[in-house]
Amino acid sequence: MRSRRILIVQGHPDNSAMHLCHELGASYAMGAESAGHAIRWVHVAALEFPMLRNAREWREEPVPDALRQVQNDIQWAEHLVLVFPLWLGAMPAVLKGLLEQVARPGFAFGEGADVFSTRPLKGRTARVVVTMGMPALVYRWFYSAHSVRALERNVLAFIGIAPVGRNFFGGVEKVDPSVRERWQADMHRLGRSGR
Repeated sequence: MRSRRILIVQGHPDNSAMHLCHELGASYAMGAESAGHAIRWVHVAALEFPMLRNAREWREEPVPDALRQVQNDIQWAEHLVLVFPLWLGAMPAVLKGLLEQVARPGFAFGEGADVFSTRPLKGRTARVVVTMGMPALVYRWFYSAHSVRALERNVLAFIGIAPVGRNFFGGVEKVDPSVRERWQADMHRLGRSGR
């Protein structure tokens, strides 16, 4: 197996405590490093940046200094792993804000007439890891995993990142410790495989 360059985007907005998202991301990283993959991290909660307020800011304003390294890390990576909790049916606002800031014309896709034909990030793959209070089966089947599907289709696929794997971990507030350990082992195996 060829080693890969992997960027883990820890999208949990709270760095003041260890959450399941942190445990799952760490398990993935340990597995990946044990197999010789190169790892970089982005901890969204540790970054200070403004939210975009209009299309002009998105098109014309420079990317905030705090996020230039994030763009460099995305360019470096061959595989991205986005880890976040489901909040109000979607990713937390700070993670969405980060994606809006870094996925700019000229970086994530073309500009002007080339907006749909140029995909500078094409060739990368991704994995989306989501924790939630509801049972994962309910999110997957009743809600059709709507927000993750939107992320995959409207953001990742649009900028050329495919295929995208996904893992849903549900009922996290009441999960048995043995199940939590099994989830961590699953992420460790995925990290080893670089997928």
